[in-house]
Amino acid sequence: MEQLRTEIRHHEHLYYVLDSPVITDADYDAMIRRLRALEERHPDLIAADSPTVRVGGAPREGFQQVNHSEPMLSLDNALNEGELRAFDERVRGLLSDAPHAYVAELKFDGLSLAVRYGGGVLKQAITRGDGGTGEDVTENARTIRSLPLRVATTEPFEVRGEVVMPNKAFQSLNEEREQQGLPRYANPRNSAAGSLRVLDPAITAGRRLDFYGYIRLPAPGSQWESLELLHEEGFKVGRHRRLCTDIDELLAFIQEWESKRETLPFEIDGVVVKVDSQAQQRQLGWTARAPRWAIAFKYPPRQAETALRSIAIQVGRTGVLTPVAHLGPGPVSGVMVSRATLHNEDEIERLGLAAGDTVVIERSGDVIPKIVKVARHGDERVKFAMPRHCPVCGEPVVRAEGEVASRCLNPNCPARLKESLRYFASRGVMDIDGMGEALIEQLAGKGLLKSIADLYQLEAGQLAGLDRMGEKSAARIMRGIEASKRKSLARLINGLGIPFVGERTAVLLGGTFGSLDAIAQASEEKLQETPEVGVKVAQAIRRYFDNGHNREMIERLRAAGLNFTQEKVRSEDGPLSGLTFVITGTLPSMSRDEAKLMIEHAGGKTSGAVSKKTDFLVAGEAAGSKLEKANTLGVKIIDEEALRRMVGEGGRA
Repeated sequence: MEQLRTEIRHHEHLYYVLDSPVITDADYDAMIRRLRALEERHPDLIAADSPTVRVGGAPREGFQQVNHSEPMLSLDNALNEGELRAFDERVRGLLSDAPHAYVAELKFDGLSLAVRYGGGVLKQAITRGDGGTGEDVTENARTIRSLPLRVATTEPFEVRGEVVMPNKAFQSLNEEREQQGLPRYANPRNSAAGSLRVLDPAITAGRRLDFYGYIRLPAPGSQWESLELLHEEGFKVGRHRRLCTDIDELLAFIQEWESKRETLPFEIDGVVVKVDSQAQQRQLGWTARAPRWAIAFKYPPRQAETALRSIAIQVGRTGVLTPVAHLGPGPVSGVMVSRATLHNEDEIERLGLAAGDTVVIERSGDVIPKIVKVARHGDERVKFAMPRHCPVCGEPVVRAEGEVASRCLNPNCPARLKESLRYFASRGVMDIDGMGEALIEQLAGKGLLKSIADLYQLEAGQLAGLDRMGEKSAARIMRGIEASKRKSLARLINGLGIPFVGERTAVLLGGTFGSLDAIAQASEEKLQETPEVGVKVAQAIRRYFDNGHNREMIERLRAAGLNFTQEKVRSEDGPLSGLTFVITGTLPSMSRDEAKLMIEHAGGKTSGAVSKKTDFLVAGEAAGSKLEKANTLGVKIIDEEALRRMVGEGGRA
């Protein structure tokens, strides 16, 4: 097991830190599966720094405040060449000798993090906070693939660095939020900060964050040596850095990266300049808020003026209508921009936009930039009005009171169909193996899929005749479609694409009502009796089931034989009454929410943290630190099968 862990760590370092993988993703996944299988058979040999712990555990109740070993101070800023030269003059005036050199590093636009190691393993990760005290986000930080869980050095040390969200990950996250009818994040920095501070590490694990180290404590003789040492120890550090002997070299580096910053996979907002020598840093010292030996050169915002020619509408998976601005086009930092998202009609009103205006656009980590403001009103302005009917299918558009989004409620709208099918068939929902994006594209293109319900009318011969499909592949997909009919009611509810209803809400609805029919017939007031379902969600559910297209599709799913029922949650007089459970890891056949519902249905209670009051830990794959703590406290550890036996046999395990 340890040999396998070592090999996996090696390949993670090649992939996530050095960007130079030597094996395929399939080979890597096979090694992870092999390790998980071994750890499942030998839970007493699971290591706290195992690569399998990066998936994230159960949600916690809050973050503990932790004091920093040394203050994490902010930096003074230089906004132009004159201010940077003034910094250089101050440094020279305070030093007995001229500065040996400056280190120039790209200034990541992310969240500062201090990570502590001891005994060769990651011990603690702390946010910057107010500089003196931060929040312990260790479990979330463990999910960052480029942050080593194990290092060769056994002596205690600390690494300070920046957590960033790559631009591609940021774009994907915003696309998902738009499909769910949620507001987009403003920039990658806010997204990285929010992702690291969510209470559920599993959410952090899914957001592809990166960690770049910029100083090691205790520090070696120079900043450059610190960066080199971090690289040798397996940390990701900025590749684009320079050791500059004078201010002119510094300015050349700054100018070079102002023009090249668009080529980077992450956001930067300037260049950090540090006196290289640690001895000279100590001689220069600190002010109350910032070191005298470092400064941040900030780039000006990337903005440009262009004409707003028109405002069009895009329709997403959940039916949300998103206004999109068609522009000039014009260059922003060397990139030609012809479109910008406007999010919703309230945003257009806030900006006071109309087609024909000249607007200021800005790129901030997103492929599609944003409009910052109106520079000048046009002579012939055309004001925007959200259409009353979907521009794709012609069905009425609805904007509920209190919501920012307008929606097309037709589930068979061609604009929604492909994304709806992909989501419905995905692993966490109905889990139809092989029903991927390329196949859905072909089936929809040939008119074989015009609704989710059409999946259950497909025949093997139709599939076998498609590109890159044979009889075996077709048979595998048909087996997946058939197996999906037996999936839980909660998964079906989640897959329908009801606005604001995700996995958790779907589980709660299924447990409260016991059938899809009961949910479909419930009033808004009755729906709000479900835990965590408020007015907004209840209204969205009611609108969904009031739509004729949706009712027709549901009847076709019923005729196909999908599971429409489950047992309702009972009171606390069940077989698990008086017992407290913690669920961790990935269970074989149910989500953690589904397991929680099973426990509550049987009268038990669930908690997010292991303590002396915990009776049982339900452990799946990659159980992580909760398993270790349960062993330490003597908490009884069971798997999903044992939990099912307890529910069926009156609480015995």
